[in-house]
Parts: sequence; structure tokens; C-alpha cells
Amino acid sequence: MNRKKIFAFLFILFAIDGFSQSKFSGLDMNMGNLYRMSDAKTRSISPENFTGAKGKGGMADPADKANPNVANASNAARDLGAGWKVNPYVQIKPGQTFTLAEMEGPGAIQHIWMTPTGNWRFSILRIYWDDENEPSVECPVGDFFGQGWNTYAQLTSLPICVNPGSAFNCYWPMPFRKKCRITMENINDKDAMTVYYQIDYTLTEVPSDAGYFHAQFRRSNPVETSIYTIVDGIRGKGQFVGLYMAWGANNNGWWGEGEIKFFLDGDSQYPTICGTGTEDYFCGSYNFDREGKYKEFCTPYSGLHQVIRPGGDYKVTMRFGLYRWHIMDPIRFEKDLKITIQDLGWHHGGRYLAQHSDIASTCFWYQSDPHAAFPKIPDWRELEVN
Repeated sequence: MNRKKIFAFLFILFAIDGFSQSKFSGLDMNMGNLYRMSDAKTRSISPENFTGAKGKGGMADPADKANPNVANASNAARDLGAGWKVNPYVQIKPGQTFTLAEMEGPGAIQHIWMTPTGNWRFSILRIYWDDENEPSVECPVGDFFGQGWNTYAQLTSLPICVNPGSAFNCYWPMPFRKKCRITMENINDKDAMTVYYQIDYTLTEVPSDAGYFHAQFRRSNPVETSIYTIVDGIRGKGQFVGLYMAWGANNNGWWGEGEIKFFLDGDSQYPTICGTGTEDYFCGSYNFDREGKYKEFCTPYSGLHQVIRPGGDYKVTMRFGLYRWHIMDPIRFEKDLKITIQDLGWHHGGRYLAQHSDIASTCFWYQSDPHAAFPKIPDWRELEVN
């Protein structure tokens, strides 16, 4: 297929949704409908405009040194005054939960950018929709953005991009009907964290069939049974849209023979969807191997974007970061969903090896609320990368 035909195909693909809508709300923007006018209103929340209110950005006064998180850069801005770069970041103390954003709907988050300092496993991101008391998103911030090993790795995909030096970007659309609240908890017992951030959203109509965005984190270190549960207990109607895994191999040799299994709508012993191998599910093949070495890759929908190789006396295990986004192929469920993956390697002599790896996962899905309760997030001792 020549280049002109490829571009023509992509334009048709992008345009399908845009041309089919009888009324355009501006919620589902893509290259095919970007030219269409809308009554949606654009707003943005950052430390320079905590409420996102129209015409209220950049009002911090460097003379207002008494209020924390109001003039954090007052010293740097002391010669310039209000209207300059006075409060571009916030600081979150050990044990503190800080509300990054609150917004009234209907509307949708369209983009989140942030660059938190400190230990990314010790910074817990939570998102609450409408009037719920329990979060629909609860995850260490590093894992949410595909950086579970607390070590930077560039990630270039459609919904998540992580750019130099440690710029976390999220493009998952997140509609809400009444309100949205986003918090960050610093569970570090000794160090404060600094967060620069910006949350871009639109105030617009939300379709009646729009689901709420969810993300859940789990970790087993080590996996005791060689069967790792990615998620269990999802109840309701929805669609699974993505998975990030931080996989630490505790043995030599190939570690990714295990099959992923999706148990849908009452499946018991056997799943409806069964993969053929870990690297196959993440859209690779044959151990991600080229010329006897792991080969990192990033694509719009899947990748092995991080390989941490042993580097001496104090770094002795292989660690991997992998993602798979089901954007073109969401896995739909009507009543319930459970996902597992086998922690399986390769023995000498052509045998499978039941492993005991260090595995953490973050899964992403949309569903109608209310959602089932999440497992309690571990404390820093169980989250620590060691």
C-alpha cells in the first residue's frame, strides 16, 4: 500500500465518528472532526489557577508569602510582581493528601500533564467522579503513567506519553456528569514532593451512554501461586481498554511464557479470551528478542518501552515495563470481569517453569457507576521498589 492510500485510509478512519454525529459536543475530538465548531468551553486547572475559572489565571502575588502553595516561587518572582511566574507548582508534605483539582460538570478531562518529584511509587493519584466517596482511579502516579520502576523510560503512545525529563501526559478521555475531584497523597514518611501540573478539560454535554474512567493498581512481590491476578471483582457493564505491567524476573532465562486470560460475564474455570504468551499479548513475539537481546519498542497501542538490565553489585535483576492499549479492540463485558496472567518461564529441556516474579499492574477500563470496591492500596513498605 503506497503512502497516499495509507493517508486516505487513516483520514476515513478518523472521520467516521465525526461525520456520524448529529450534534457535535466537542467531547470526542480527533483528526477527522477537529474542524467542527462546538459550544463546549475549554478550561484548565494548574497551581496558577486552582479553580480553572475564566480570567483567573496567574493572579498569585509574590508578596503573599504567608499562604502555602499560593506563592511558592515568590523569591524568584520578587523583582517582577504579580502576573509573572509566581506559583507554578505545589508541595505536598509527608502523609499529606492534596486536592489538585475540583471541577463542576457536565464535562470531561481531555489532558493531564504533571512532573512530580520524589518516589513515584509513594505518590498515590486518585480521581473521584460525581458524588462517590471511593475513588474510581487509585494508583501510584508512576504506574499510572507507565513508570512503575521509579526510573524514567520514554513512552510514546496514543493515551500515555512520558517525555524528557520526567513529563507525564495522559490523553484518556474522562467524562463526568456532576463533578470531578483529583487528589495526590504523599505516603513517603520523610520527604516532601513537588508537583508541577496542568489539567485541561472541557465543559460540554456528556452522552447518556458514556462510561466513567477507572484505573486499579495491584502488586504481588513475589507471586506465590504463579498465577497473577490483574483485576477481579469488576461488576457492571463496561469495556476494558488497557494494561500496564511492571514485571521483575527473579530467575534467569525467558520469563514470559504465561497466558493472559479474560473471564467475562460469569466465566468460571475457563475464560472466554485466552492468550498464547506474555509477549504475544503485548503485541511482540519470540521473547522480544533480536540478535540475542531484548529489544525495546513503543507503538501507539503497545510496547516494551523499558528494560532495566543488571548493572553491578546492587542491581542484579531484570525488570520490564510493558503496555497494551485496547483502543481499537476494547474488551466489552455486560456483568463482570476478571483478568489473570500466568507467571511462567522456560526450563532447560523444553519445560515450562512456574515462577515467583515481582509483578505490579495497572488496568484501565470504562464502566457505568457505581463500581465495586477496590482492594486497599498497600503502604509504602509493600510498594517500594527494592
